[in-house]
Amino acid sequence: MAQPVPTTETAHTEVAGEHEATLLGLGAEGWVYVGVTIFLLIAIFVAKAHKKVVEALDAQIAETRRTLDDAASIRKEAEALLASAKTQHEASAKHAAEMIDHARHEAEAIVAKAETDTTDMIARREKMATDKIEAAERAAVEAMRAQTAGAAARAARALIAETHDAGSDRALVDAAIADIGAR
Repeated sequence: MAQPVPTTETAHTEVAGEHEATLLGLGAEGWVYVGVTIFLLIAIFVAKAHKKVVEALDAQIAETRRTLDDAASIRKEAEALLASAKTQHEASAKHAAEMIDHARHEAEAIVAKAETDTTDMIARREKMATDKIEAAERAAVEAMRAQTAGAAARAARALIAETHDAGSDRALVDAAIADIGAR
């Protein structure tokens, strides 16, 4: 019988299935495990990787703690600044209220003084007006008296001129002179 000719597919299967390469009794998979184990042992014992990892973690933890402490101190400072700002705001509000009160009192005092000054000025002006009216009345009365006296003197002159002659004037003058001498 004729034997079938092996194909490449069949040859690989047979070789892979029958002959697995080994070294010191370990296959490829076993040597990978050995290599990884040796690497880990070297990393642990020679390079002391675990200590370096722990140190790096400790350093990172310490840095995080410092950052948290800084954040806490910044928060305390911020709270202190906030309290200070609130205190200043309250003081400013109180000061503003005091200034408003003071301004209100000053305005009331100014209004009261203005009212008093106005009242005094009105009284002075009334007095001045009254004085002017009285002076005008006196001047009018004096003018009337002067006019009356002038009219009376003119009337008396006219009357005397009609009723007295030169002789009666002489007797009058003589009597007046005698009256002056007797005194």
